[in-house]
Amino acid sequence: MTRGGARNRSGPPADEMSGRSARRGLDLSALPNEGYRGEVPRFPLSRRVVYRWEVEGKVRRQVADHEATDAAADREAELWEWAWRTPQAAAWARESWRWQTVAMWVRTFVICESSEATAADKGTVHRFADQIGLTPAGLKENGWKIAAAQIEPAEAGPAPVEVEQTATVRRLRA
Repeated sequence: MTRGGARNRSGPPADEMSGRSARRGLDLSALPNEGYRGEVPRFPLSRRVVYRWEVEGKVRRQVADHEATDAAADREAELWEWAWRTPQAAAWARESWRWQTVAMWVRTFVICESSEATAADKGTVHRFADQIGLTPAGLKENGWKIAAAQIEPAEAGPAPVEVEQTATVRRLRA
């Protein structure tokens, strides 16, 4: 049986500012902080049918709930559109093999919003979010970094008022 070896998230996280990371060639790709502005691809998964239970006498059976199915499809479309406006979508656009995983995150997220969600669904949605870079850990794992926003210089306002510090405050300062 094999033991040890490199695993996802084993050991301390890589730091792009360290000399060791520089020697290993760690260079985080900057993603546009304003989000992706390109074309949103078609949702790659087939339509999910939502079922409900019906009871007739002592017989209990599941039947397709067309209204809930339409509502779930609408929510998936809305979330898919939102996901493709995030900065991470700029990287997904270059890597079409990720689209299926992004779609599974969308589908699982919609399931987690419903009353039929299980604990496993809620754990899975977080794992998908990591894989597609929607969490801070996922960004680092994928080697991505959201570019800093350009901050407009503030207009000159009134000058700050200097307050005399007491001896106690001055003593506590390092």
